[in-house]
Amino acid sequence: MRKFIVTTALAAALAAPAFAAQPAEGENLADQQGLNYWILDAIKSLDPQLTTTRTDSDMIRQLFEGLMNEDEAGAMIPGAAESHEVSEDGLTYTFHLRDANWSNGDPVTAGDFVYAWRRAADPATASEYAWFIELMNIANASDVVKGDKSPEELGVKAVDDKTLEVTLSKPTPYFLKTLSHATTYPVPQKVIEAEGDNWTQPGKMVGNGAYVLQDHDLGVVATAVKNDQYWDADNTIIETVKFVTVNDQNIGLTRYLAGELDWMDSLPAGQFPRLKEEYPDQTVTVPWSCSYAYLFNLSDKGPEALKDLKVRQALAYGVDRDIIVDKILQGGQEPAYYWTHWATEGFEAPDIEMSHWTQPERIEKAKALLAEAGYGPDNPLKLTIQYNTSEDHKKLAVAVQQFWKAIGVQASLANYEWKVHTDRLQNQDFEVARYAWCADYNEPSTYLDYFRTDGYNNGKWSNADYDRLLSESATAENPAELYRQAEQILIGDMGLVPVYHYAKAQMFKPTLKGVPLENVMNTWYAKDMYRTAE
Repeated sequence: MRKFIVTTALAAALAAPAFAAQPAEGENLADQQGLNYWILDAIKSLDPQLTTTRTDSDMIRQLFEGLMNEDEAGAMIPGAAESHEVSEDGLTYTFHLRDANWSNGDPVTAGDFVYAWRRAADPATASEYAWFIELMNIANASDVVKGDKSPEELGVKAVDDKTLEVTLSKPTPYFLKTLSHATTYPVPQKVIEAEGDNWTQPGKMVGNGAYVLQDHDLGVVATAVKNDQYWDADNTIIETVKFVTVNDQNIGLTRYLAGELDWMDSLPAGQFPRLKEEYPDQTVTVPWSCSYAYLFNLSDKGPEALKDLKVRQALAYGVDRDIIVDKILQGGQEPAYYWTHWATEGFEAPDIEMSHWTQPERIEKAKALLAEAGYGPDNPLKLTIQYNTSEDHKKLAVAVQQFWKAIGVQASLANYEWKVHTDRLQNQDFEVARYAWCADYNEPSTYLDYFRTDGYNNGKWSNADYDRLLSESATAENPAELYRQAEQILIGDMGLVPVYHYAKAQMFKPTLKGVPLENVMNTWYAKDMYRTAE
């Protein structure tokens, strides 16, 4: 089969160093090359095929490396694969792996990727991200995930130790963008088979990334140290990376200002204006491809009231997004009237009718809709809003509680720790729940596929026309138009309450160099950073 190198961008990337940790002329490196990074919630899993959270993925990205990485602007660059080719019909990708070792000295092979991808799709693994393998459109993925075909029939094979061949079921323009996601990272088969569920523990974990897990005090701190076996170890400057868990953002800020943390990438609500004035060289806000929303439980376990579109519309209209963004958060966020983050590459925003109304108009319409649905002073709608532990999430939940009170809804609040919150979401044990989705790759389908009937979709909203549009978008000449139509359906049926599009209001020490500020995914690699002397 005749093939050709896919992009000139890749060729250019190959001609340049594949690392960004390059001190500028005149900069002196600090004696201590460490990074103390703040996280809000304890790490849930460090298994690439079992993780579901952004926090976990940020650490996993230091410990493992996929076929592709992202540069400081979010462009795809070589990772474990130093080059690739694609067939003329767009269905077969051939990746050529660089010479690299696992942290135990074993060579990284194409078979390691085959094992990992089959493992992700295998129902026996019970990966909550098995759908991601389907989303990549790997041949036979859906049948494997459903258990109708064996994992060995997944469209991925090792031609030899250094050559990986991937067969897709249909051309997928965003396929390469999926390859920096944790689900696609290789994992060491013999270690997993020997250690079982304990293979991710310090001292047992074997990875192919720039760092190795040294210790992990769950909910306190996880420490990774430089992996001397990493293929680019000679150009990796940061020696130690610590993920420090602080459940209270205000306490996290206090610890940052005291010098205990080097990077806090989510400032407490309302603090950015003051901090930017007091610490202008440490404080910045940039768009971040995540969207904040309240999910409705539309499954059989959800409240009957939410099955009524009028109720869902009333609840969405009742939320004053301008107060949330301008008065509570104050960190560069944008009000959301649709799901996909506005800065997503290739996204054309839909024209959502309620975005043109004033808030008093929305409140008036919300009250009328609730009355039509049979709710009022003598029969108030009662709901519970679930959120995970965070002062910011609490502030927003309290605000929404008050917004809904203004339209006659009695909302109570239920707070759970992160793991319990996510478990309840995945089991549909909620009524209305705070949720956020951060893009897995920089393309609109990463948001829209969430709400497919067979997507991750914790609220179990379902619409056949929506599913059809997303299926057609995979091979469409103009997928942006289909994405726009899908957004219109999602919001027209009010499958959720979109609240705001994220920005990363953050602080990091002036001596920390290489923090990516132009990548809307906010994907970062400690190997691309360094510390300068004070």
